[in-house]
Amino acid sequence: MTTARGAGCGKVILLGEHSVVHGRPALAAGLSRGATAEVSASTDGLTRARFVFDTAEVDVLASQDADHSLGRALAALLATYTEPPPMQLTVRLELPAGAGLGASAAMGVAVSAALDQHLGVTRTPEERATQTLAWERVFHGNPSGVDNTMAAVGGVAFFTRGQPLEPVRVRRPLVLVIGHSGEASETKLMVGLVAQQLEREPKRIGELFDAIAALVRNGRLAVEAGDLRALGQLMDMNHGLLSALMLSTPRLEDLCHAAREAGALGAKVTGAGGGGCMFALAADTSAAHTILAALQSLGAESFITEVGA
Repeated sequence: MTTARGAGCGKVILLGEHSVVHGRPALAAGLSRGATAEVSASTDGLTRARFVFDTAEVDVLASQDADHSLGRALAALLATYTEPPPMQLTVRLELPAGAGLGASAAMGVAVSAALDQHLGVTRTPEERATQTLAWERVFHGNPSGVDNTMAAVGGVAFFTRGQPLEPVRVRRPLVLVIGHSGEASETKLMVGLVAQQLEREPKRIGELFDAIAALVRNGRLAVEAGDLRALGQLMDMNHGLLSALMLSTPRLEDLCHAAREAGALGAKVTGAGGGGCMFALAADTSAAHTILAALQSLGAESFITEVGA
């Protein structure tokens, strides 16, 4: 039996989460790990999928009325194809789910890539990013599109909703240390929280979004110039603004503080906030291991990744 395979990468938002949902730019980076998918012909005439996580496995049937969101997401993605035949899928996630690292998008892109190979469909990474919005809407309601775009394209990019992705040249590789707070983060809930704040205080929140946008633009210049210290300072400022939106938690604050004390050039929450992950920028690999040890000493599941090598 022939097996088709696909992969999608996770992501961090270097600068600009939440404001990107409301039309401002974000600076995002693809991670060296994410999700993989395998597709083969069905043996029972049904489209089934097994999702393998660190501590659990989930079996679903593709259906718009499925009890599990993964079944509904798979049905939404299959609906972008013309009468696809029944299939068997296995999807493996290499990231913590619900942690701000684009896990759902990585799975969606991996599934899309495997389906295309299985069905003989040719698609560019940018086209795959657009297609997998159907998958992402099941999980996030009103996704900005940055997660699925980075999952498909990778690298570092300047992203503005509704506009073409702008790849960013990385002068010096970014060595990042990712730390998981251990707290669940619900993207749809946190996006709704910020939208409510914007509705109540449009002037203040709009100005805050504009301030984040300025950090993003300066961050792009820092990445292109290889100025890691400046990028770290911008990350710290962005974290402060996200905290003002009530998107941080005491646990995330402890992890960011520990990373800075261990020599991080900057540290911030990534993704929706309210839990999930933070990440720190290290000067080099040696410094990254020192930061990693500091986060692990607090019991945080952590790993090192390099972007733009």
